[in-house]
Amino acid sequence: MNADISGAGARAVSPMPERDLILTDGDFARIRELIGQRAGIVLAEHKRDMVYSRVGRRVRQRGLTRFVDYLAELERNASGPEWEAFTNALTTNLTSFFREAHHFPLLAEHFRGRSGPARVWSAAASTGEEPYSIAMVLLETLGGGADIQVLATDIDTAALARAREGIYPLEQVRRQLDEQRIKRFFLRGGGRRAGFVRVRPEVAARVRFEPFNLIARGWPLSQRFDAIFCRNVMIYFDRATQARILERFAPLLKPDGLLFVGHSENFSLVSDRFRLRGQTVYTLA
Repeated sequence: MNADISGAGARAVSPMPERDLILTDGDFARIRELIGQRAGIVLAEHKRDMVYSRVGRRVRQRGLTRFVDYLAELERNASGPEWEAFTNALTTNLTSFFREAHHFPLLAEHFRGRSGPARVWSAAASTGEEPYSIAMVLLETLGGGADIQVLATDIDTAALARAREGIYPLEQVRRQLDEQRIKRFFLRGGGRRAGFVRVRPEVAARVRFEPFNLIARGWPLSQRFDAIFCRNVMIYFDRATQARILERFAPLLKPDGLLFVGHSENFSLVSDRFRLRGQTVYTLA
C-alpha cells in the first residue's frame, strides 16, 4: 500500500494488519444467531472484532482458516463438546471481589440476628470472586458454625474451573480486600505459588459451583433462596428474555428475600414480580 501524503508534515498511514481468517457478513450473522439461541446473548454489530478474536482462536485450534467451515463443523454435531468452547469464547467475565460494594452491607444486615440455614444463589459466578465474597460476608455475620451454602453457577465452564481452584494473584486481591480479610479468608502461596493466594478451605466449603444456563428450558432447582445475585449478566439479554428469567427467579426467592442486580440494570418496567427496595436491590412485589 502506498503512503497517503497530504501536505507538509504528513505521515504515512500504517496499513491495516493482515487477517489470516475469513469472517464474512454471513458468518458474523450466523454466530450472532447461534449464541443467541444457545445462551441468550445479544451480540451487537460493533462486536465483530471481538468475535473475530475470540472465536478465531477456536477456528485456528481446529486447523481451519474460514469461519464458515468452523460453523458447519459446529452445527453438524448439535450436542458436541465444541459448543461449550464456542459459548465460553463469547461470554464476558469481568468481576472482582466485593464488586458493587454497597450490596454487601445490605446482605449482612439481611442475615444479622437470624438462625437457621443461609442459602444464596450467585447466578453469574464467573471466576468465583462474587460467590466467595458472599461466603465471606456470611461467615463474618453468622460465624463459622452456621449452616451456609452459596450456589455459584455460570454458563462458562472454563471460568467455573478457575473458580473452583480459588487461586488468585495476591496483588489483585490486595486491591480489592483489606489485610484483615486477606489474613482471615486466604492462604498465601509459596514456591511456584509465591505471589498467589488461595481461598481457605472453610470458605471454599461453603460454595458449590455448577454449570447453568439461565435460558435453559428447565431449571434443576427446587429450594428457595434468601438472596439471589444476578449482576451484570441480564444486560446481555433482550427484554423478553429478562422478563422470563425474572419470572423464574420469583418462586425461588423466599418471601422476604433479596434480588441483587448490576449497577446498570433496572427491571422496574420489565417485570411486576419485583419492586425496587434500594440501589439495584429488589424484593418480591
